[in-house]
Amino acid sequence: MLFPHLAGVVVELVERAVAGVVTLHARARSSGAECPHCGSTSGRVHGRYIRRLADAAVGGARVEIICRDRVGAYAEGARNGAPQAVQVADAWHLWHNLGEAVEKIVSAHHACVRAGFESTAPAAPPTSDDIWQTPPPAPAAEMLDVCGRERRLVTRTRERYIAVRQLLDGSTLENICRTMQLDRSTVRRFARATSIDELLVKATNRSTILDEYKPYLHQRWNEGCHDTAQLHQEIVTLGFIGSIQTVQRYLRPLKAAIATPPARRPAPRSRRIVRWIMTDPGNLAAHDAADLKKIRTNCPELDAVTHHVRDFATMMRDLRGDQLPAWMERVLADDLPALHSLINGLSRDIDAVTAGLSTPWSSGQVEGQATRTKLLKRQGYGRANLDLLRKRVLLTP
Repeated sequence: MLFPHLAGVVVELVERAVAGVVTLHARARSSGAECPHCGSTSGRVHGRYIRRLADAAVGGARVEIICRDRVGAYAEGARNGAPQAVQVADAWHLWHNLGEAVEKIVSAHHACVRAGFESTAPAAPPTSDDIWQTPPPAPAAEMLDVCGRERRLVTRTRERYIAVRQLLDGSTLENICRTMQLDRSTVRRFARATSIDELLVKATNRSTILDEYKPYLHQRWNEGCHDTAQLHQEIVTLGFIGSIQTVQRYLRPLKAAIATPPARRPAPRSRRIVRWIMTDPGNLAAHDAADLKKIRTNCPELDAVTHHVRDFATMMRDLRGDQLPAWMERVLADDLPALHSLINGLSRDIDAVTAGLSTPWSSGQVEGQATRTKLLKRQGYGRANLDLLRKRVLLTP
């Protein structure tokens, strides 16, 4: 026997591609086995085993390419286990990291977007199912409660931001967590924010149960109906399940106005703007491209971000990793702290990033399988046990 230590394994098929890639289809002979550590019988793996990248593979082939994300532990493990292999930073993760940095910049400059859109009248009423649309009332309305005072969420966010910024001088994140009794992720989010506006945009522009009925409220207000109780009752008949206080808070800016305000064009939320920036210009709808052009005209920082993103996309598409140093220099020349932070991370893993932008290797198949498994798991959460989950993972195409 060629592999006597694999007597309990049935090799059903061995495929060897032209490029030297070997695919092995195998299964266990028995449906269960005893764990060598605890002695219990099980039909599935319930322990861990040691596997090293330097171990000889089937057919004597060695590990030559390691495609990974940019976590430092993965890089160190690859260097120690297979020093002969070329490490490649996965393109999907690079693009995702860039998108996260772009979202931070858009959030920090969302006031510029609002100012530009509120000065123009809408070409058509906003669709009721668009979760990215902001309401017609003034931005300050989102920060006030029904009595006209600053909302508790806004006050708390402002106080925490000031406290974290003060404690950052001479203190670590762990000490700040203990002092303020906050989770580390919360403290890190406040510490990394470039301004209070970046935090308030995310806190006050959340989707609400009233979003679906805002176009109707605005229409009825312009028709002359200013009775909050009546308007609340009307949208209740349409399916609204919220309280009258929610409607009062939304209508307060309109009541404070001397005359009925004209409908202002709603500004797109940060996530939609990020999608426009990260999308190939040739695939953008005409109205989306026009809105993005308006945003870039009103905000030089977002215009610079759009240029940098499109240059990076060109590098990825054309496999021109040699252009990465010049791209990084152009980014550092602009006042974009979130992108500067991304550049610092790329610099620590520059060889793998350059390889990821220069070669066709990608872990897209792996990421796709992970997404598929998570989807199957969430579909059955609370409705099925592990037996059905196992069959779905193995048998669902």
